[in-house]
Amino acid sequence: MSISSAPGHRLAIRELESRVSLGAAAIDEFFARHRFPIVEGSSVTFVWRGEADAVHLRHWVYGLPSTQAFNRVHGTDLWYLVLELPRGSRVEYKFEIVRGPTHQWIEDPLNSALARDPFGANSVCQAEGYEVPEWIAEDPDAGPGRLEEIRIRSRVMHRMVPVTLYYPARYRAQRRYPLLIVHDGGDYLNYSGLKTVLDNLIHRFEIPGLIAAMIDPRDRMREYADDPSHAEFLAEELVPKLEQRLPLEGTVASRCLLGASLGAVASLAAAWRYPDRFGRLLLQSGSFAFTDIGPHHERGPAFDPVVAFVNAFRDQPSAVAEKVFVSCGMYESLIYENRSLVPLLQSTGMDVRYVEARDGHNWENWRDRLREGLSWLYPGPLWMVYE
Repeated sequence: MSISSAPGHRLAIRELESRVSLGAAAIDEFFARHRFPIVEGSSVTFVWRGEADAVHLRHWVYGLPSTQAFNRVHGTDLWYLVLELPRGSRVEYKFEIVRGPTHQWIEDPLNSALARDPFGANSVCQAEGYEVPEWIAEDPDAGPGRLEEIRIRSRVMHRMVPVTLYYPARYRAQRRYPLLIVHDGGDYLNYSGLKTVLDNLIHRFEIPGLIAAMIDPRDRMREYADDPSHAEFLAEELVPKLEQRLPLEGTVASRCLLGASLGAVASLAAAWRYPDRFGRLLLQSGSFAFTDIGPHHERGPAFDPVVAFVNAFRDQPSAVAEKVFVSCGMYESLIYENRSLVPLLQSTGMDVRYVEARDGHNWENWRDRLREGLSWLYPGPLWMVYE
């Protein structure tokens, strides 16, 4: 079943329309009794109340028109839109309120569920069957890990590179730990709750205690688009310097690269350039743009290095790690690229797991896949419970 405008059950709308003739108090009581948007089986009803010339739903679901018009209840300031959403869907959205020449984008004032990202916040629609993972919330029984800010001098990057280190709660200098390198580390911390996720998964023995090194780019489009300097920094500078400084296991199998979107491209490209350095890859919604015929593509010149890299990998796929976890949202424009990449990865003999979710290109989609990805790449003592 695909997302679409549909009559659905319309029970909520019939109730709302029946209350219009009863006056404002009856309408207020309707709003007080419901959570918004209203989920009725596969139907989701969005509601807005206020004077406007038009109201639109703005969402980030690839394949649907990005703007969908609300209906107005005749003679009132009530507006509604009914969508058919498949079970398990999670959709981020805003309302567009049109008054004359003014088009204002706002969060849904009736919905307290918000997702934040570097550009602000969006309202979140959780269809039937979607549940916010319980393991993303702070667990009072889980000992908190520790963050430390360091700087590493990089010859190839021509600068001091800030690195945020994560130490598990039961950290001991006498032990040896796997190393997780996280692209866009600040965003994973701020918008995917990575520290809390690691605290919880380690506390529950779903993954072993590990050390994470979180890095952020200065020029993301250049550094993460198969930049040889970035790959060299990871393999020849960051890893050796961290292994000198920290009690790391120091084996290929113990090192993992994690990234989302362009960060996934940077992870795969670094492993491709240095196939003997990283044994694990966690690639989320990778921007793996490519062309089937000729060099032309529609993503702009900034993506030329990405297309060249992915085309080269597609021409001669090779084993660049031991295990690769790939995830992507079904409502992303990148779903085709990620689906196309998986058979190529599998053809090399690498152990590959691919997961799709009814979600979009956003940090909470990537957050929701962390447990499955990390516990598969780094199984802890309780892994057999989830296998």
